[in-house]
Amino acid sequence: MKNFIPTKLRSGDEVIVVAGKDIGKKGTLREIIKSKNRAIVTGINMVKKHTKPNPEMGVTGGVVEQEASIALSNLAIWNPKKKSKDKIAYSTNKDGEKIRLYRSDGAEIK
Repeated sequence: MKNFIPTKLRSGDEVIVVAGKDIGKKGTLREIIKSKNRAIVTGINMVKKHTKPNPEMGVTGGVVEQEASIALSNLAIWNPKKKSKDKIAYSTNKDGEKIRLYRSDGAEIK
């Protein structure tokens, strides 16, 4: 059983792949699978899945292309202002709330 490694990434973040077959591709983080230290990113790590038809559930059979999970260590957050990958830092705003920042330029992550 693997231990969960905490991540600063969240669902909805724009990420870039830094290692693996899809290196350099960008996508939106859809889901984080904490138990496996993996994530599902839209348009990244596409695989073909062969499905059986199931008329009761309205599923037609055939080959379906879908996203497979990718290791969290292979992802980095995308900084649109710098047009490059970045790291995440934490700080508190004037109201005392914890916020995430891009480490390179200190801009807040929306």
